[in-house]
Amino acid sequence: MPASSSTALKQPVDGAPQLVPEHPVPVLPILGMPVHDLGWNQALALLERKLVLRDGFTHIAFLNANNANVMVRDPEYRDVLSRCLVLPDGIGVDVAAQFLHGGRFTANLNGTDFVPAALTFISKPLRVGLLGATSEVLQAAARNFRKRTPWHDFIEISDGYFDRADPQVILNRIEDARIDLLLVAMGTPLQEKWVDRHLTAEHARVVISVGALLDFVSGRVARAPGWIRQLRSEWLFRLWLEPSRLWRRYVLGIPVFLGHVIRHRLRQPDPKPA
Repeated sequence: MPASSSTALKQPVDGAPQLVPEHPVPVLPILGMPVHDLGWNQALALLERKLVLRDGFTHIAFLNANNANVMVRDPEYRDVLSRCLVLPDGIGVDVAAQFLHGGRFTANLNGTDFVPAALTFISKPLRVGLLGATSEVLQAAARNFRKRTPWHDFIEISDGYFDRADPQVILNRIEDARIDLLLVAMGTPLQEKWVDRHLTAEHARVVISVGALLDFVSGRVARAPGWIRQLRSEWLFRLWLEPSRLWRRYVLGIPVFLGHVIRHRLRQPDPKPA
């Protein structure tokens, strides 16, 4: 099984905090896409390492049942994801991991929970850029981020309705803002493709494709109550809130995803006995 590395905070003799490698972290492929199997502490420490130690350029994306369906029918999107650090999002990929590998992911690292947790976890002040959504949502999300984690500086780069044919104005704005972490909320697969096509380490150390995160942070879209999230049923709550927009994603998309998983498993040769 392929492996990646994780990091942890340790305290050296001189008292200065350091980030050092831990044990290799397994990767569970879902429909051929490597997805990092990290616990919460591992994932947060890994992100902090990439931000604090200026560890090149990293594009973080998430794989859930809907994104996986898009990946199956869109080779360009699959190719983009292959260059990302992909984290597991939701019960669908857990079911797939159980069926394909005999075990679920260690943690559900969906962006709606992971990004706010990371901003709270990282005590070093960061310059965080926000790109996407509507202007009203962008401004409200920035206000709420500032209230929750005031030690970070949140910069509103642009809403998601800029001229895609001429992105240079936005790219210059990002570069001039000296961003550490950029959150891009333009929807899948557009956001991942746009980041892959245009952004480099000159623009930000880490870019996270966050989908609807700004809608939730702004308060425009309500999150499910805690007990529903504990039951891993937030998708049902979202479907109840926005049936006309989400019924295809969930009512049709979930069976389609399970079909892809079953076909993928049937195509794989049985492991040879040791």
